[in-house]
Amino acid sequence: MRKEPLQNKDYDLISVIYHASQGYETCNQYCQDAEREGDKDAVQFFNEVREQNQRLVEKGKQLLKSRLS
Repeated sequence: MRKEPLQNKDYDLISVIYHASQGYETCNQYCQDAEREGDKDAVQFFNEVREQNQRLVEKGKQLLKSRLS
């Protein structure tokens, strides 16, 4: 069975997954910085953003997997 090459929308999906993953890593660092400074509100915010990015990465991976299978 011959698979079709990736289309622009699939590359776009990969890009969004990558950037959400980078956002997760960035928020992880920011959260650590806020913890060192004792800023509980910032820690909570960065944790929320990090969790949202993680959910987006997982959802994007599932979507991409279904398209490439």
